[in-house]
Amino acid sequence: MIPLYHDFTGERVLVFGGGTVGSRKASRFADEARVVVVSPAFDDRLAALAEGESVELVRSAPDPDAVRDWIDRVDPALVVAATDDAAINAAAEAAALDADALANRTDVSAADRSGGRGAGSVVVPATVEDGPVGVALSTGGASPALAKALRERIETEIDGAGAMAELSGTLRAELKGRGVAPEKRREAIRRVVRSEGVWKALQKGDSYGRQEADSVIEEVLTR
Repeated sequence: MIPLYHDFTGERVLVFGGGTVGSRKASRFADEARVVVVSPAFDDRLAALAEGESVELVRSAPDPDAVRDWIDRVDPALVVAATDDAAINAAAEAAALDADALANRTDVSAADRSGGRGAGSVVVPATVEDGPVGVALSTGGASPALAKALRERIETEIDGAGAMAELSGTLRAELKGRGVAPEKRREAIRRVVRSEGVWKALQKGDSYGRQEADSVIEEVLTR
């Protein structure tokens, strides 16, 4: 499987299942999409999410034959099958794919599918974000505990990466605007992002980071 990013801004996500897994999935997509959760009961965290405008809870217990009607009604970009009933999850996945929507079935791992997963059937990986920098990781469903442990380690490793991304992006645009040759631009930005001095300066504030980066760039350009 090849990881991809997908923009769900303005889209709908339909989640079947209001337990712990459904709650986690709804929370994951609520920042971008309008999320509809269909379940006979709801996790306490879902009730808190529903106080906002991006999550709607619908108390219903659809059987496998009824999930298609929900998909037709909501018209989602993604359907999450997160119930404890394998038949409902299978029906939700099949109906989603028939409707040209993406499907995320939480009770079947990538390893279990052994390459049999269709292009529209997706895995939602654990993610770590710092500003515009995002890292996605997955164990293929083999070890959620490992995915959590790795996420915690990566959070420490990329601390400050968002500020570095914004700084290096600004510097790249400025160098291009000054007519600096592409080879020199690449070398200058490469030196900036690999400079321990710039990373440490950014921890004190953006202006300190900029000052240190300017020194690194000047050294490259005047060589």
